[in-house]
Amino acid sequence: MRGSAPAPRTSPPRARRRRDRRRLQTVGVVASAALLLPALSGSSTASADEQPGPGALQRAFVAASAKYHVPASVLLGVSYLQSRWNSHGGAPSVTGGYGPMHLTDASAALAAAGRHTDVLTDPRGDAARPLAAVRSVRPELPVPAEVPARLRTLDRAAELSGLSAEALRQDATANVQGGAALLAAAQRKLGLPLSTDPADWFGAVASYPDATDSVSAGTFAHDVFEVIRSGERRTTDAGQLVALEPSPRLADRADLVRRLGLTAPSRDGVECPRSLACESIPAPYQQLQGSDYGNHDVADRPEKPSQKVRFIVIHDTEGSWETSVRLIKDPTYVSWNYTVRSVDGHIAQHVPTKDVAWHAGNWYVNSASVGIEHEGFLAQPDAWYTEEMYRKSADLVRYLADELDIPLDRQHILGHDNVPGTTTATIRGMHTDPGPFWDWDHYFELLGEPFYPTGGMFGGMVTIRPDYDVNTPPYTGCVEPGKPCAPHGSGAVRLHTAPSEDSPLVKDIGLRPDGSPSTTDVNDTGARASTGQQFAVAGRHGGWTAIWYLGQKAWFRNPWWQPTVVNAYGPVVTPRPGAAEVPVYGRAFPEKEAYPAGIPVQDVTPLPYKLLAGQTYALGGRVPSEYLWSKTFDPAGHKVIRGKDVYYEIQFGHRVAFVKADDVTVRPSDHWGR
Repeated sequence: MRGSAPAPRTSPPRARRRRDRRRLQTVGVVASAALLLPALSGSSTASADEQPGPGALQRAFVAASAKYHVPASVLLGVSYLQSRWNSHGGAPSVTGGYGPMHLTDASAALAAAGRHTDVLTDPRGDAARPLAAVRSVRPELPVPAEVPARLRTLDRAAELSGLSAEALRQDATANVQGGAALLAAAQRKLGLPLSTDPADWFGAVASYPDATDSVSAGTFAHDVFEVIRSGERRTTDAGQLVALEPSPRLADRADLVRRLGLTAPSRDGVECPRSLACESIPAPYQQLQGSDYGNHDVADRPEKPSQKVRFIVIHDTEGSWETSVRLIKDPTYVSWNYTVRSVDGHIAQHVPTKDVAWHAGNWYVNSASVGIEHEGFLAQPDAWYTEEMYRKSADLVRYLADELDIPLDRQHILGHDNVPGTTTATIRGMHTDPGPFWDWDHYFELLGEPFYPTGGMFGGMVTIRPDYDVNTPPYTGCVEPGKPCAPHGSGAVRLHTAPSEDSPLVKDIGLRPDGSPSTTDVNDTGARASTGQQFAVAGRHGGWTAIWYLGQKAWFRNPWWQPTVVNAYGPVVTPRPGAAEVPVYGRAFPEKEAYPAGIPVQDVTPLPYKLLAGQTYALGGRVPSEYLWSKTFDPAGHKVIRGKDVYYEIQFGHRVAFVKADDVTVRPSDHWGR
């Protein structure tokens, strides 16, 4: 896998807007006259990506508006909330949605991707009590006959527009026309005129994601109308300049949502901002055979004697919303705290934040974290996520961080692919979601905490931050092992042994004990640094920068004309004086003297890596040594063992790690340059 609420942030922060405007200025601003261009006649489907000129996609929206009598601002707003106007080269989203309008065709997407049969590891991640009922394969999407309406809108668009399914999947102009046809049909179904006033389309917009409840439908429409009110402009992944001029006086017509005939979900017991569409779908805490139980642990975080929540872990489900909901109700399966739906950003809470869900594969992280799954069922990890999913997930994370006092940085907001293995034996089985195509830069801008420089050239650290849209490192294995993936924007940089593209990738001896180099496989995290992660600088040469990574010097491209980092300054750790090397751990367990009688001592087992003298690593925080002993259904039998040892979390590789405070010295990152 995987107080009062802050005001919802429904439009991108100013930092991102300034960056997008700078991009627009480098190629020329979209002329307002583009909005007045004549509509393309008939059912023309000439690709917007192939038409000459940077305004072709803008013209496609205008043409579809004229043909189907849907206000252009409504089309642009809906498309922005689905794809940010990106085409993704015709590749499907994580839920089988295609093109700027995110027309869904889950069956076709799954047929292209094949079936996912990855073996699950123990998501509980506790050797003292391994999960008794682990499923052998990941869940698959139901057979096509069971695919819900929201995952097959492309078929309806084809019927309404007369365009082929292939054109709707691969051609941006056709895709926009298909989305316009869906909106026009929805407006007619509601008994409303094809008005030129965008406000009259609030109900049709609410129906677009085929939400199953009135709150999700209304929230989606509100978000679209907020985009229309504030306006947007950006350069898409296909180099298309698109602009939506602001309409600040546009009002929501929430009364039109009632025409959809949907009911509101219950929010009883849900920890969620009032601005979000949330419901409770509880995971069972249930006794099984003998002393076994599932599928989470009852606790009282952050009250004593429970632990503090220190991390939020981002996952993708590798199953549809419906599959995930079915599995979370299975006491023999695993658990996570929240699930976010793709098309409309609807959220379900399954496990209270006070309790411990089984999701990360590392018991130390599980016992101190909240896990959020994002709907995504394609086996190919190069699929993309909808803008509405990013926004609603960010709203939830910002709320949880405020409630649980968690810093909004990449040392505490982790991907599942950043969670370390607990021991050498578990490293190779750790999961790699949400993968290199999750847009951490955009996500943190939505969180209100963009990655900006905190130091100069001699600050001694860097924060990884390539331009997601133009950073397209080659990957393999998205569909078949060894086969190149389609080019796609990425928030990750690739790490080499020398400042040259011809040099081998750095090694990860935990993943490959034989010492062979890492690969370009999309699930190989051995030579990858991701947006927001901070590393200590180990050297610079021409357009290359080196960082300390997994006990070695790792080089990545960082030319001045297309930088992939911002400079940073902060605390780093290095081996204490006189120590040639210090061990690195995947969990921060107490020393053996801390365990009371009757509770077996958990070994403090180092990982196969070493932090060597002369190397420095970015300090993520000070953490206590703790172990949650929970082997009984009655939580009265649970106990938190706390030791005297103190650990530091560090950014050691693509995954975080822990070192004992007594083994290292903490100093400023620019110490090497003084």
